[in-house]
Amino acid sequence: MTENAQQPSAEEAPASSATNRTHLVGLLLGAEEDWPTAFEELLALVGPITTDDGVTHELTSERLTIEPFDLRQPVRTGLVIDRLAYWYYHPREWLKKAALMNDTYLLNSPFTFQSMEKHSAYVALMRLGLKVPETWLVPYKHPVDNSRWAYTSAKYNQPFDLKQIANDLGYPMYMKPFDGGGWRGVSRINDEADLIKAYDESGEMLMHLQSTVDYEHFARALSIGPETMVMDFRPDQPMHNRYAVSHDFLSPSAGKQTAAISRIVNAMFGWEFNSCEMLVAGDDVYPIDYANACPDVAVTSLHYYFPWAIKALVRWSAYCLVTGRLGPMDLEMRRYFDIADRTDLGDAQKLDAYLAIADEYFETDAYWAWCERYLPHLDQAVLEWVQSDAFRRILRSTVQATYPAHEQDQFMAHFSGLIGLWVSDEKSRLGV
Repeated sequence: MTENAQQPSAEEAPASSATNRTHLVGLLLGAEEDWPTAFEELLALVGPITTDDGVTHELTSERLTIEPFDLRQPVRTGLVIDRLAYWYYHPREWLKKAALMNDTYLLNSPFTFQSMEKHSAYVALMRLGLKVPETWLVPYKHPVDNSRWAYTSAKYNQPFDLKQIANDLGYPMYMKPFDGGGWRGVSRINDEADLIKAYDESGEMLMHLQSTVDYEHFARALSIGPETMVMDFRPDQPMHNRYAVSHDFLSPSAGKQTAAISRIVNAMFGWEFNSCEMLVAGDDVYPIDYANACPDVAVTSLHYYFPWAIKALVRWSAYCLVTGRLGPMDLEMRRYFDIADRTDLGDAQKLDAYLAIADEYFETDAYWAWCERYLPHLDQAVLEWVQSDAFRRILRSTVQATYPAHEQDQFMAHFSGLIGLWVSDEKSRLGV
């Protein structure tokens, strides 16, 4: 892969004065071009923001590069949108240094994504009383490469019956890595033969076995700061057709739960750019995936929802930088568990109480009031940008990079139609 990701140099911070401040957003990237280009262009639409104290704030961005670094080296970047460090350890360790030494704001926290992952999210949500399907963690098929393994295994590892665990869970079920990661290693287990095959192929991956449920909708919620979009996701479809443009596809109760649970788990772990997956049957919501360090924001998959996602990313970045919001360092999970342990509250009351803590974490009311005051022009500016040649160039280049030549016109028409639908709906929403 091309390393166009970043690791800042030892340059001093951009020039600032008592009445002018420049804030730098760093983009730590992998092989992505569509949304970073869109982010850069939308960030330029924000313009100078002059706050009540008379300070004028300018926001700029830079694609970060990977270099050796001195742990005491000054960092120019005020906020980093990270799409690389979950699996590329060198920039991950720079992010930790930048946060600890320089108060750089991170989307997302490498501390909690490294230590908590999907497994911890399951356990925490179970503790909150949410309907996570029955889940077991089973030992490695092949032991990790460690000289002490044989002795420890011989003395302390208990034999177990994988088939019996599966029988207790009931077929069908899913086997998937405990830490998630882009559908890597996920298998649907329909019978004993599938079970043995998937486990044999798991190698050194540590796996969950998770029961499934009969569901009506697969909901994927993309949350960026305090904003959440719950989408009708169809995992069996090709990527360009997985996100259905389907409004009100959930009951009011299920819709409230899916949006609330997404923000609650993100606030618990300090994940501020994350997608969450839930199975929904009627008013029942079953969380199945709650740790996506690099949520899908490609224009060729999100299409209709792409303008909202990039606008939300710009808004949250601007809010955090201009207001001087400090990045999360301390988790407050005990506050959630204290509510979970109360016997005088019903499930709906507990969910509301959890959400109140999450909204406090995200400063939700203050955020929307700030956006209304300082970014009132952004909706109209983004609407015009989505209809511009600049956006069409991004879409065309992404289609050309994604699909073979003989399919490109077909997909340009497909995505242009979906974006056109967003434009029509946005004009209606704004009263244009």
